[in-house]
Amino acid sequence: MDRSAKDIAGKTPVSLGLLGAAAFMVIADARVIDPLLHIIADDFKVGVGVAAVIISAYTIPYGLFQLVYGPLGDRIGKLKVITVALAAFAIGTAVCAFVSNIVLLTLLRFLTGMAAAGVIPITLAYIGDNFPYEERQAAIGKYLSALVLGQILGGSLGGIFGEYIGWRDIFLLFGIVSLVIAGLLWRETRHLTDSQRSQGQGRITFRPYYQLLTQPIAQTVIVGVFVEGFCLFGAFAYVGAFLRDRYTLSYVAIGFMLSSFGLGGLIYSRSVKWLVRRLGEIGLVGVGGGLMCISFLAIGLFQNWILFIPLSIFMGLGFYMMHSTLQTQATELAPEARGTAVSLFAFNLFVGQGIGAAVFGRIVDNFGYIYCFISAGVAIALLSVWLVLRKQSINES
Repeated sequence: MDRSAKDIAGKTPVSLGLLGAAAFMVIADARVIDPLLHIIADDFKVGVGVAAVIISAYTIPYGLFQLVYGPLGDRIGKLKVITVALAAFAIGTAVCAFVSNIVLLTLLRFLTGMAAAGVIPITLAYIGDNFPYEERQAAIGKYLSALVLGQILGGSLGGIFGEYIGWRDIFLLFGIVSLVIAGLLWRETRHLTDSQRSQGQGRITFRPYYQLLTQPIAQTVIVGVFVEGFCLFGAFAYVGAFLRDRYTLSYVAIGFMLSSFGLGGLIYSRSVKWLVRRLGEIGLVGVGGGLMCISFLAIGLFQNWILFIPLSIFMGLGFYMMHSTLQTQATELAPEARGTAVSLFAFNLFVGQGIGAAVFGRIVDNFGYIYCFISAGVAIALLSVWLVLRKQSINES
C-alpha cells in the first residue's frame, strides 16, 4: 500500500518510536548474554560450551515460533500479536532472575524466546504494510536504530551488571521495563480503528510457506540468512569468553567492547540511503560479507585486544549491510502475506544462530577459539560470493 513521504518520519498508526522501544528490549535481552556467558558458567560450575545452551535455548524457539506468529499476525492483526508477545516476554525475562540452576535458566530462556518471536519480525512485516518498497529500506534503517542501540547497551549493561551488581538483576530490570512498554503499546493501540489494529487477512494458513520456498529469490534469501545467522552470531557468541580467557579483561570492559558491534550498525542506519545509492543491493552484500570475514580472521589471528574495537565496528557495519538487504527483500517476497514471509526469514536466522552456537561451542571446547573465528570468517566470505552470484543470475533471468 502506498504512503506519502511523511510516513518516513514514523507517522504510521503506531509510531516507529514505540515499536522501536519494544525491539530495543528484545534485542538487548538477546545480546546481554554475550558478556555474561563466562560468569554464568562459573556461577553454575559448568564449561562455557555447556553454558552456551542458554543461547540455543533462546534462539531456536525464537526462530521456530516465527512459523506460528507470521500467519497469526496476518490473521488477527500484527499489533495485537506484538503487544501480547511483548507482555509474555517481559514476564519470562523477569523470572530468569530467580533461577537456581542452569536447567531452569535454560527452560525459561526457551519460553522467553517463544514469546520474543512475536515482536521484531512481525513489526518488520507491519512496516512493510505501511511503506512502499522504494522507501522501505530507509524506514527499516530507521527502525534498526533501536535494534542497534539494543546491541550497544545490551552488551554494555550486561558487563556492568556482571561486574558490579549481579547478572540476575539485569533480567529483572529488562522484564519490568518491557512490561511497561507493553502497557504503553496496548494503550496506544486502543485508540486505533478496528482496521488499523487488526489488518487481518482471513483464516490462518501455512500454505504460503510452501509457495515461498518454490521461488528462486525466496530460496536465496532464506538460505542466505540461515548461513548468516549460523556463522556470524554462532561464532560471535564466544567472543566475550575469548576476551576474558585470552586477555583477562573485566566484564565491564568486555561488555563495552562487544557493544562496538552495534556502533557499526549505528553507522549503517545513519548512512543507509547513501550506501544504497552508492553500492546497490549487490554491492552491499559483497562489501558486507568481506568486512565480516576480515574482522573474524583478524580477531582470531592478531594478538592485541585493542584492535578488537575497530574490528567489531567493521563487523557490525558489514553485518547490517548484508542483513538489511536480505531483510528488505524478505518484506517483498509475499506482499499478500507479509507476516508469513518475514517470519520465515526470521525463523531461519535464529534457528541458524541457535544451531551455530551449539556447533561452534564444540569447536571452541575441542580446538579453541581461533579455529572457531577462522571457520566463521571463511564461511561468511563464501556466503557473500554465493549471494552475489545468485542475485546476478536472478536479475539476468
